[in-house]
Amino acid sequence: QVQLVESGGGLVQPGGSLRLSCAASGLTLDDYTIGWFRQAPGREREGISCIRRSDGSRYYSESVKGRFTISRDNAKNTVYLQLNMLEPEDTAVYYCAARRPPYSCSFYPAHFDSWGQGTQVTVSL
Repeated sequence: QVQLVESGGGLVQPGGSLRLSCAASGLTLDDYTIGWFRQAPGREREGISCIRRSDGSRYYSESVKGRFTISRDNAKNTVYLQLNMLEPEDTAVYYCAARRPPYSCSFYPAHFDSWGQGTQVTVSL
């Protein structure tokens, strides 16, 4: 059974940092393309970052480029999302998702097959 579990969310002040983790069981993350998404209240789920299965290429939405970094630790079967220079507009529930091979990166939620339960990130004074 495939399971993804996000952790690392919390309350942080503007300009602060967090590191989110996406730990997997039932699959080897290195074999999948992994995306990070977020959803703020009243808004659609937004794709923000993706790491491609085949070569580890990384992609970012314009809203987070230069501030967030995606990485993968194969030994721990975990994908991370480092969030720096956080802004109040980054407040949302953050989700990781897996897309089975041979598919590549995408920012469309419907393209992904397995999802975690989400972790809340709140940026506020």
